[in-house]
Amino acid sequence: MKMDRTIALPRKSTVVYDGQCSLCRRWVDRIARRDRNDALEFVARQTKGLTKRFPRLVEGDFNTGMRLITPDDAIHVGADAAYQIVCHLRYWRWIAWLYHVPGIHSLTRALYAHIAANRQSQGGRCDDGTCKSV
Repeated sequence: MKMDRTIALPRKSTVVYDGQCSLCRRWVDRIARRDRNDALEFVARQTKGLTKRFPRLVEGDFNTGMRLITPDDAIHVGADAAYQIVCHLRYWRWIAWLYHVPGIHSLTRALYAHIAANRQSQGGRCDDGTCKSV
């Protein structure tokens, strides 16, 4: 009897970002350069078929920030996604503990929410003018 020795590779965590936002694209480029273990996949939210692949994405308002979808289909949003991303980055994960310091978590979430709401003014113009403030 012949046995199948194929091993399924674990799926990467997926970063979903606003591909029409220059600030978002710059940060994704920075993160991708630091992802030396190739642990993350980067997909613009405007990618066709994205909600078919991740149906729960239709539930959220992307003006609240990027998403990180883990292999077990957990979805992290905004600052929580940024924390999870840092945990994936070699040489950067050592600072992740700061997110759990009392007060830092709330401060980080508030700062991220402010940046996400004003990203079009902080990142330059959008490619096609579709980035709007909330």
